[in-house]
Amino acid sequence: MFSQTDFVHMERALALARRGMYNTDPNPRVGCVLVKNGEVIGEGFTQPAGQDHAEIRALKDARSRGHDLRGATAYVTLEPCSHFGRTPPCANALIEAQVARVVAAMEDPNPQVSGRGLAMLRDAGIEVRCGLLANEAHELNIGFVSRMTRGRPWVRMKVAASLDGRTGLPSGVSQWITGAAARADGHAWRARASAILTGIGTVREDNPRMTVRDVDTPRQPHRVLIDSQLEVPPDAHILAGAPTLIFCGHLDQGRADRASALRDRGAEIVPLPNEAGKVDLPRVLKVLGERNVNELHVEAGYKLNGSLLREGCVDELLVYLAPSLLGMDSMSMFNLGAPETLEGRVKLNFHAVDRIGDDLRILARFAPLAASKVGADFPHPPVSN
Repeated sequence: MFSQTDFVHMERALALARRGMYNTDPNPRVGCVLVKNGEVIGEGFTQPAGQDHAEIRALKDARSRGHDLRGATAYVTLEPCSHFGRTPPCANALIEAQVARVVAAMEDPNPQVSGRGLAMLRDAGIEVRCGLLANEAHELNIGFVSRMTRGRPWVRMKVAASLDGRTGLPSGVSQWITGAAARADGHAWRARASAILTGIGTVREDNPRMTVRDVDTPRQPHRVLIDSQLEVPPDAHILAGAPTLIFCGHLDQGRADRASALRDRGAEIVPLPNEAGKVDLPRVLKVLGERNVNELHVEAGYKLNGSLLREGCVDELLVYLAPSLLGMDSMSMFNLGAPETLEGRVKLNFHAVDRIGDDLRILARFAPLAASKVGADFPHPPVSN
């Protein structure tokens, strides 16, 4: 179905899409390559929201170099859009350019598109193929797919620990368990997220800024704080700079002064109490999905980590393991009760295991049988042809 040449050009389109890793939100990361008579005549990738999509950039690139687009093949990592948003439909632009063939990595999960773009192209007499390197395209936009299909972001929980799974000494000291390379890598994962979430316990203990610093990024992710009682001090580092979104429990009269002081610092406060008066974590994800958050990066303490896991709010774990041991009395990664039997344990699949400097980086996702307990089911991408 696909030739080796098709694979080469789609791999290039994926490489272009990765250039938008940090700045296309809430849009997906998309790359496009235009080829005619075996020659690449145009390239592009999606620009920040409201600006050109990948296909438009590639068409402009080809025209700026004096190429005739008629009869060309377009390789695009996501189905060309078929609807008017902030920009016109890319499917129309390809039709008007009279390309002969379009190869897409995957269909757009956006209900406003979802096959309509490909249908428009076929109806215009353009040869259309879909599914080339679909897994790679899916991974690149896993947060966008999650928001479009589930109405909530893809949630990645990051933890740095010793080899025996401890995140800090009994005194609370935790800087630094992992090395500089792992910490920089962690900031790269922060940078690709739409928002970074932490809890009041981490703010009290570490007073973090929750910003990207160790890698270059054109924008900072939104900052989200879970603080049931509105205990965050107005001078906390997390409140500095861009507005912080704070989810709390009941916002009664007794907390009005605290809420006012936080709003004076630019914070937005959203009460989302559950039956216990704490923050309803699944509803937090729904609200973030409504606010166009694609990927949510969690860096919190073991209590909030445990709560998020128990309530099915985590899709994958990003764990950095240092070659050291801290002992059983040290702080743990998650506040989870022990199962009665081994069959009741939380099961995961290793998605990727890599060495980063002197440390190990493990990306683990919840196994299907465990999904009903600690992680929502997620549609598997189609297999590439």
